[in-house]
Amino acid sequence: MRKTLLTSLFGLGLLATAPAQAHDKFTLLLDWFVNPDHAPFIVAKEAGFFDRHELLVDMIAPADPNDPPKLVAAGKADAAITYQPQLHVQVGQGLPLRRIGTVVATPLNSLVVLGSGPVKSLADLKGKKIGYSVGGFEDALLKTMLEGYGVKLSDVTLVNVNFSLSPAIFAGQVDGVIGAFRNFELNQMDIAGKPGRAFYPEDHGVPLYDELILVAHADKLKDARLSRLLDALEEATAYIHNNPEKSWQHFIKNNKTLNDELNRRAWRDTIPRFAQSPRALDTRRYARFADYLVKQGMIKQALPVASYAVELP
Repeated sequence: MRKTLLTSLFGLGLLATAPAQAHDKFTLLLDWFVNPDHAPFIVAKEAGFFDRHELLVDMIAPADPNDPPKLVAAGKADAAITYQPQLHVQVGQGLPLRRIGTVVATPLNSLVVLGSGPVKSLADLKGKKIGYSVGGFEDALLKTMLEGYGVKLSDVTLVNVNFSLSPAIFAGQVDGVIGAFRNFELNQMDIAGKPGRAFYPEDHGVPLYDELILVAHADKLKDARLSRLLDALEEATAYIHNNPEKSWQHFIKNNKTLNDELNRRAWRDTIPRFAQSPRALDTRRYARFADYLVKQGMIKQALPVASYAVELP
């Protein structure tokens, strides 16, 4: 997640799991430092779901969020949390990766402006400055969203704000930002007393996609530990939906620095977005999104879904 959302970091030792006899070790790379998006995995550890499936899971936060899929492809880890758009691009580049599960089943990305500002419609962004953190996919999202309102990408000025999304809006550096996560930045702005207005990609021409997914090496899909990990993930997700407050206590047990208003609000807003059937794969949805990426010039061709996404037994 975004650097601006974390007031402090914590040692990876906090994620270590106590030794358990006869359990199989498993290395899971996160997409960023621990935050509510990772709740099912933290709860699976703290509430005993990993233990139930005889897994000793080592969760590791990356220095660079682009690294986890590459490390899995290189055989340096068993699985990684990543993003569906990134998967299409990396498989197109030849990385031997497969989507094996879904964590967050809806987009979180959004275009955010100040609620009290002059931008009431996407048409109002013509001639304005828009901040971004990661080029490429966010440019494609923005281009699609603006086109529906007669605004070209060349009609706006893009400013790299280096993950400082909300602060860039507060400082007047930009008029809006693309790449803001609706479960975090909107809450961050509200807490700061400067509520935001969000425009959602799926409401403005961008096909639905999974935000966070699990990927494994294409040659290791028969590894029984993957199926057990997905079982634990599904059970932990159901537990979170049924017991949100107990789950929150599990989440902050070894992550005290995250026990604040921002993360509590993000927790509330993220729970409905967790995939309750992590294994389930909507092949039509993945194929549709691949076609979109081709049209946007993000990938050269739409590969068969089975070549990058599977549903494990």
